[in-house]
Amino acid sequence: MTPSRSLWHRPGAWLRLAFGLLLIGLLPQAHALTPQEALAISSGDTDARIAALHKAAAKPDPQLADFLHKLLDGDVQIDGTMVQVQQGDAWIDLATGKAVTPSDNAQGVVNNNYVRKELQSARAALDLFSPQRTQRLKAVQQLQDDPTSVDRGLVEQALKTEKDPEILQRLQLLHAAILLSSASAADRLAAAKELAASNYPAVRALLLSRLDKKDGAFVESSPLVRTQIEKSLAEIDGRLAWGERLGTLFSGISLGSILLLAALGLAVTYGLMGVINMAQGEFIMIGAYATYVMQSLFQHYLPGYVHYALIAAVPFSFVVAGSIGMLIERTIIRRLYGRPLETLLATWGISLVLIQAVRSLFGPQNVQVDNPPWMSGGFNIMANLILPYNRMVIIAFTVVVLLGMWLLISRTRLGLFVRAVTQNRPMASCVGVRIARVDMLAFGLGTGIAGLAGCALSQIGNVSPEMGTGYIVDCFMVVVLGGVGQLTGTVAAALGLGVANTLLEGVAGAVLAKIAVLVAIILFIQKRPQGMFALKGRSVES
Repeated sequence: MTPSRSLWHRPGAWLRLAFGLLLIGLLPQAHALTPQEALAISSGDTDARIAALHKAAAKPDPQLADFLHKLLDGDVQIDGTMVQVQQGDAWIDLATGKAVTPSDNAQGVVNNNYVRKELQSARAALDLFSPQRTQRLKAVQQLQDDPTSVDRGLVEQALKTEKDPEILQRLQLLHAAILLSSASAADRLAAAKELAASNYPAVRALLLSRLDKKDGAFVESSPLVRTQIEKSLAEIDGRLAWGERLGTLFSGISLGSILLLAALGLAVTYGLMGVINMAQGEFIMIGAYATYVMQSLFQHYLPGYVHYALIAAVPFSFVVAGSIGMLIERTIIRRLYGRPLETLLATWGISLVLIQAVRSLFGPQNVQVDNPPWMSGGFNIMANLILPYNRMVIIAFTVVVLLGMWLLISRTRLGLFVRAVTQNRPMASCVGVRIARVDMLAFGLGTGIAGLAGCALSQIGNVSPEMGTGYIVDCFMVVVLGGVGQLTGTVAAALGLGVANTLLEGVAGAVLAKIAVLVAIILFIQKRPQGMFALKGRSVES
């Protein structure tokens, strides 16, 4: 057997060891948060804490990022000179990593607003190196709102490692925004040119601040850079203006879809049947409370499926509002056909009864109907244009309800009977149509659709016993402007009023916009009493 030689007698081993040590020395050393740094960031006066934070956050450190998350969440306390962080129900000594029992002297770390802002900026800067894309994207979005709060070195390191194209583009703009305050005029000029491609209002504000004067002199000393900044501002303003226009258009369509959803039920009861239903808004309120009841049932009996409560609430709100509507038609409305004034007063009284009944059952205060997670957030189209998911879902829901109603009226036997009764009530009766039953079902359909509107409106507004009164005037405006009994006219009027109201609100404010729309409708009706589309209904024929 050959005797083994020691390391001292193997020159090749020495060379390999030396080469390995050389490689280790060349690798970037990962900075690890020390207990002393954690203590300096967590205790002391504000300036000392901020200085310690900036010193520690000069290099990417995952441990520091985790520590800042806990610090902002209130999961850090100081026990003497020991920094303890909370993990679950246990407190961990940051130095040893072992669970400890806090003494009576342990105190939670308190962060004032200034420290909290600095902690949030440092955390966002460190999150640029997170392995999770969503976290990096969220971090760079946050830093773009305040480019002056981030260390330039960290952004340059992040630019070297980032592979995602979207995040990389945002990082480049962030880097240019930081360079805008560089001492080098060439760097500032290059940054101003690069920032012309930005779509962010924060970048625009940063460029504008460089054109301000301080003590009689421009903040930006170079005329060449100021000229480039003005050119970049013009390009950014052009793109932001498009974002504002598209946002206004979306807001108008969103408001129009809400008006349409609320007015569709009235288009049936008033447009087709000729019943002036002043309680239509209260049926919207009943649909919203039905959604609240369904959500409460899921929370109590099916907590694991509470996110799907809204889906179950859609048919439930239709059935509840439609059933109550048919009951009222059978007991009260039926006796008042052909007497519009009495119908108006009776339905107004019904609305008061419904409001008081809901107050007695649920209380006078607002109830909370939560958005499911799949309706939270928004779709980011441009930097100044985010389309909320809940509004987009309501627009799609309105289209589905509208399509279903059109199919029901034009393609089903019930729709045929409703149209027959609307056009000629005596003749429909003569050919065997059960008019009383058609009236009841049509009224139930109108109130059921109002219930669907309440289900949708519960996702964007408060649910209270009085919520329906705010929609009744708008509903009548939509139906009258579009043409009584005309589904197409109802759609056109709702969208037109929604867009017009949104445009006027941006110019004259909400109150004057509402007055202007009302005056315009009155003038239009004076010229064209039948509305935008020619109407043909039982009440008019009579």
